[in-house]
Amino acid sequence: MTDALSCPVTGAAAPLPEYPLPRAAECPLAPAPAAQALRAENPITKVRIWNDSTPWLITRHADQRALLPDPRVSDDDLDPGFPYVNAHRAEIAPVTPRLITNTDAPEHTRLRRTVNGPFVVKRIEKLRAPVQKIVDELIDDMLSGPNPTDLLKAFAFPLPSLVIAELLGVPYEDHDFFQRNSGVVLDGAVAPEVARKASGDLASYLDNLLTRKTTDPGEDVLTEMAGRVKAGEMTHTEAVHMGVAMLIAGHETTTTMISLGTLAFLQQPDQLALLRETEDPKVIANAVDEVLRYLTIVQTGVRRVAKDDIEIGDVVIRKGDGMIFDLHAANWDPEVFPEAERLDITRPARIHQAFGYGPHQCLGQNLARLELQVAYGTLYRRIPTLRLAADIADLEFDHTGTTYGVRSLPVAW
Repeated sequence: MTDALSCPVTGAAAPLPEYPLPRAAECPLAPAPAAQALRAENPITKVRIWNDSTPWLITRHADQRALLPDPRVSDDDLDPGFPYVNAHRAEIAPVTPRLITNTDAPEHTRLRRTVNGPFVVKRIEKLRAPVQKIVDELIDDMLSGPNPTDLLKAFAFPLPSLVIAELLGVPYEDHDFFQRNSGVVLDGAVAPEVARKASGDLASYLDNLLTRKTTDPGEDVLTEMAGRVKAGEMTHTEAVHMGVAMLIAGHETTTTMISLGTLAFLQQPDQLALLRETEDPKVIANAVDEVLRYLTIVQTGVRRVAKDDIEIGDVVIRKGDGMIFDLHAANWDPEVFPEAERLDITRPARIHQAFGYGPHQCLGQNLARLELQVAYGTLYRRIPTLRLAADIADLEFDHTGTTYGVRSLPVAW
């Protein structure tokens, strides 16, 4: 296999596609057109990334389902072949603590077990009433405030911040601190030293808070982790960095989904009407999965490396080869989701891969689903005239982080 694709017209070698592949400006919520073309024509192919390495790009749903659970597919970012997102990620990998995000079994299994309990469906479902109360209060404040308003500031930011703070046991009055530093850590455009400082500040904050939980326990995740540290099931350092990871992931992605999901529904009034006019929890739950599929906000792909040779179809991925799984392309795979370019909340969408797949599937997916179900199921019903207060072409999209989103979402009613 060479680092080039054969041109079907001339037979000459063509340069490998550069990843990430560019999105179409006129269709900002869709996967990159080139990714969809590769899925149809060359679903497992090499691409070139920022450091001139050439990992495999996997774009088809079935291939991702086959590879992501394979024990030969590793999440170990210390492997020399691991395809880092950018130079900053490559630089910090050797000093990043071993967590569920960068380890394989059996270490991954041990670490995941220490934090999995609070995120199982039964535990998360107990949060539905408190989340509903937060949503209703935020909407009350919106309705009594300025019209138009920025949905991000009025609703999408505070909701997941309040929820994750309550779940972890983080004082909400510190939300400005952790939102600001979380944003810096996730921003691929900032200087590495700036991101390191933000990450260090978050770790110091969680370190102090976790220590306090050992003498002043509450009914929260940090208290549970403090108990596991005391029992010798995890180290204090592991608990601190796990807390940082959950704090970052617990609000940034859901914030993005609330705002982008609202934008998608406002562009599809027939689907918005179906959602607004139902109180059936199954319909609302499926609508959440469909919009998760449709948007697939993780834009950097899931990154892995082969620990052994892997044969899939007529391709052999060699030991040490990097792999990038383009989740958005897979979630628009017409073999699994006919007319995938159409948002359709009546389609069975649960098999989407917006949360990844396999042993590293997103820990917080049950929490995210619940928050989105309550948010979508309440916001449009309580504000039935909600509309976009700007032209979509004038919205500023943010592509600097792990996820893509809008910097603000002006709405009126």
